[in-house]
Amino acid sequence: MNYRPAPFFASVVLVLSIALLGIIGVYLVGATGVRQSDALLHMTHADWQVQDASGFSTPPARQDSGALPQDWKQIELPLALPIALLSQAGNTSTSTTRTTWIRLGTRGLPAGAGPWALYGARIKTDGTIAVYADGQLVHRAQQSGPLWNSTRTPLWVQLDGHGAGGNAPPAEILLRLEHTHSAQVALSSLWIGPVDALRGRHGMRQWLQQELPAMLGAAFMAVGVFALFVWFRRRDETGYLLFFNLSATSFMRGLHFYVGLPVLNDWFAWLTVNSLFWLVMVVHFFLRQLHGRQLVWLTRGVVVTTTAIGIVTIPGLAIVQNTPQVTPLIYAIAAMMGTAVCLVGGVSAWRRSSEGRLVAVGIGVCVLLGVTDWLLQNNFISPEGWYLGAYTNAATFIVFGVLMYRRYVHAIGEVEELNASLAHRLQVREAELEFSHRRLREVERLQTISDERQRLMQDMHDGLGSSLISAIRSVEGGGMSDDKVSQILKSCLDDLKLTLDSLEPIEADLLVLLATLRYRLEPRLEGTGVSLRWEVQELPALEWLDPSSALHILRIVQESISNILRHTRATEIRVGTSLGDGGVRVTIEDNGQGFDIDKAMAASSGRGLQNQRRRARSINGTVSWEPLPRGTRFVLWLPLRRQAQAA
Repeated sequence: MNYRPAPFFASVVLVLSIALLGIIGVYLVGATGVRQSDALLHMTHADWQVQDASGFSTPPARQDSGALPQDWKQIELPLALPIALLSQAGNTSTSTTRTTWIRLGTRGLPAGAGPWALYGARIKTDGTIAVYADGQLVHRAQQSGPLWNSTRTPLWVQLDGHGAGGNAPPAEILLRLEHTHSAQVALSSLWIGPVDALRGRHGMRQWLQQELPAMLGAAFMAVGVFALFVWFRRRDETGYLLFFNLSATSFMRGLHFYVGLPVLNDWFAWLTVNSLFWLVMVVHFFLRQLHGRQLVWLTRGVVVTTTAIGIVTIPGLAIVQNTPQVTPLIYAIAAMMGTAVCLVGGVSAWRRSSEGRLVAVGIGVCVLLGVTDWLLQNNFISPEGWYLGAYTNAATFIVFGVLMYRRYVHAIGEVEELNASLAHRLQVREAELEFSHRRLREVERLQTISDERQRLMQDMHDGLGSSLISAIRSVEGGGMSDDKVSQILKSCLDDLKLTLDSLEPIEADLLVLLATLRYRLEPRLEGTGVSLRWEVQELPALEWLDPSSALHILRIVQESISNILRHTRATEIRVGTSLGDGGVRVTIEDNGQGFDIDKAMAASSGRGLQNQRRRARSINGTVSWEPLPRGTRFVLWLPLRRQAQAA
């Protein structure tokens, strides 16, 4: 049984990984100096006034609160006033702006505890931001023009050397917030104190609000690029292409979280706003692929809405001249479209696809996170809250990471099942082959026995049987002496012994075969006065040397020695072996009378020589005779490997 972890386990692992990143970030932030200090001042009260202006302007280098109208009002921080959405949507003029001044006192800070820094979790405006310490400009977000991501960037201003003298803190801090006429600003409570004491607070906010979402977005984008390259090789699987589009649109949607500095470009706002609609549209197509329903009207509505929003918000067409003015309404439309996609996709996938249900739940979570951002953006939530929309990438990554994990595990399971099936089929096939092999071996054994029986019968019939029949007829006819009959019977006995010797196991060793023949010949040679000299050397094994070939070799050698004994009157026979010409040679020499090879072959008595040559050819060997000054040399050449055997 193969163990496959549940998809829930994968989601838990991803959540724990994200939590681990957060813990590491908090630890790193803590290492930079998050600690309490008596010199910290938490400012929750301020003075506030608003002035009308005609367009955005560059903040002056110096600005004292005494030079401003003394129309200050007491306010509490954090400051968050809801935006009048309908009136804002109807205001298309960008020539009228407002400047909001906020004055903060620093009474209660001890001298000599610097260097000093000013920190705020959030300062929201759609224009420029300037900070003055004792009338001197110490921070400027932009020269002029609207800002699109200032609300995501924590306020951090170092006040080194800007106090009344030395390390003394500034007596007064003045904030200048420039924005459009119909927009409302928001400001969290502010902290002023030593840099080391505040660095940790700012670092933690920066890490959790910008850097951690940037890491998650980059990781999601990297996996999406990998999916794109997979799609290049598997064009028929559009899910990989949709996953890349999902990661790309999700990455673009979070650009205003990733970019640390405020951005002035109108196209940046257009990209980040419209990428939300692109993201919802890609998720819709992903859900369609999972649950298999076309949902024609919803698809048309999503595509038309996305296209229309993209066109009317293009900065160059002047249909909507100032995108930040209608951004809350656009986000409301995106929330409704995302909710529709989530509900319809979830219902469609409820009985059709568990993966579709998971995606629907994930997009629902992302919509809720986006709603909290919308509430925070419209001042319904305290500006000290968190933009949870920064973690929609994490939610999307978790959901589609679980999908990838499930498909990966499913693919592994299919491979394991396929391997198990192949292993089973292989075992069955091996068993069939083993059974067939056993039957084949049995058939071969029976065939070998039959062939060997046939060979023995043929040899005994042609050799021993023929000689015995000739001897019987001669005795019955009375024309043969007893010595002749005895000689024939001895030849029959020798032939029988050769047949039996050829059946002995010799393990392809030619020397063992010749030694067996020597053992048979020596008793016969003792009474003839002929000496036998054995001059053999080690030879390689002849793999083709079977009983039939062994009998041919024995008869060739025996015939050669018999011819020497009958016709040459030799007193010495020398038998030797050697290697040469790709084979082995068996040489038999005598010191008797020589003979003419050609005449012997032509005469009727040369049938024995012809038989030797025929037997040699049957085992791919050759025989030759060579006259010597005294006697004759007979050579039997045998190949190391026979062609038929090699094949």
